[in-house]
Amino acid sequence: MGNITFRFEEKDKQDQTFEIFEGESILEVALDNDISLNHNCGGVCGCSTCHVYINSGEDLLPEMSDREEDYVDRARNPKFNSRLACQCKLQDEGNLVVTIPDQSGIIGH
Repeated sequence: MGNITFRFEEKDKQDQTFEIFEGESILEVALDNDISLNHNCGGVCGCSTCHVYINSGEDLLPEMSDREEDYVDRARNPKFNSRLACQCKLQDEGNLVVTIPDQSGIIGH
């Protein structure tokens, strides 16, 4: 178990921290806690709408697969710390800090 802190590019949103359990994805925690994070493919690594930035705790997550890397390259404004939230499942105890890009320009759910 650990904690995950969500930060937001949208200036009017405050940081929020929740528990995250081993095997649970960043997307699952976001959805369980009413954090707006698009996921058009349903969380199966079939799009790039759940794109996030991992600020700290990357070593607690699995390595990025080739498929995930292909979709991250299609995301809006990808950076060196970009990941897909659906593919980031906690593997070890620790704390994550994640920034969610502005969701207002993404069409979907």
